[in-house]
Amino acid sequence: MLGMKLEDMQEFEIDLLLEAIYFRYGYDFRDYSKASLERRVLHRVQQSNLNSISEMVPRVMHDTEFFELFLRDMSVTVTEMFRDPKVFHKLRQEVFTQLKTYSRVNIWHAGCATGEEVYSMAIMLKEEGLLDRTRIYATDYNNHSLDIAKKGIYPVEKMKLYTESYIAAGGKASFADYYLAKFGSVKMAESLKEHITFANHNLMKDQPFAEMHLIVCRNVLIYFNAKLQDRVLTLFKDSLIARGFLLLGDKETLDFSEVKSYFETFNKKERIYRRLMHV
Repeated sequence: MLGMKLEDMQEFEIDLLLEAIYFRYGYDFRDYSKASLERRVLHRVQQSNLNSISEMVPRVMHDTEFFELFLRDMSVTVTEMFRDPKVFHKLRQEVFTQLKTYSRVNIWHAGCATGEEVYSMAIMLKEEGLLDRTRIYATDYNNHSLDIAKKGIYPVEKMKLYTESYIAAGGKASFADYYLAKFGSVKMAESLKEHITFANHNLMKDQPFAEMHLIVCRNVLIYFNAKLQDRVLTLFKDSLIARGFLLLGDKETLDFSEVKSYFETFNKKERIYRRLMHV
């Protein structure tokens, strides 16, 4: 390794780390965005007081708790209730109108993080008379985030912002009707949870969900390289019914993907796509 540049050495160490993780746990981060990977790996090196990335290799191989910390670092948990209210408003106005034509509705929220957007979806479905015939599958590979999502308990100080976003998204009732406030926290209503199935699912390697009418995956693909993006988008394509909907994040698109020909653009601004029938 004599004469190797620091950035090359760092890249080599990261490659070793990712191979070790794939060998030991089956999680494949090798097609993650390099810039995103480097930031998160270096963050873990600093937080764990390690001297180098190489020191992470034996830790992840032999210490499952350390690996769980790494998974938390890799999982994007930036989310909030009714994030980007205009997107939720478009769902309510344009997509839900179409979903009302089905006797049963399946929705997959992939990369659900700590669940705020999942409960937002359930609230809108309830107000549009759709919740009783809908099953929401909320998935993530981060078990820590999933545990928070399942409990549906969030800080009460966030409720002012969430209420404003709920109203902007076309809310038809009082947002306070959907949670119980107690001891500085709020707990989402059980009537919402009854229609949500939280489950561990790894977009990098797990199988499709069948017969989905709507798939929501916002601002997850931006952390993947083109190869992994195509893998995940193919997973979504195979999971959707004909004429089913796909909602992506505001920085994500199907324009350069392998699955573009399977979809039509339903709402370009809000990144809503619809699965074509003839392919």
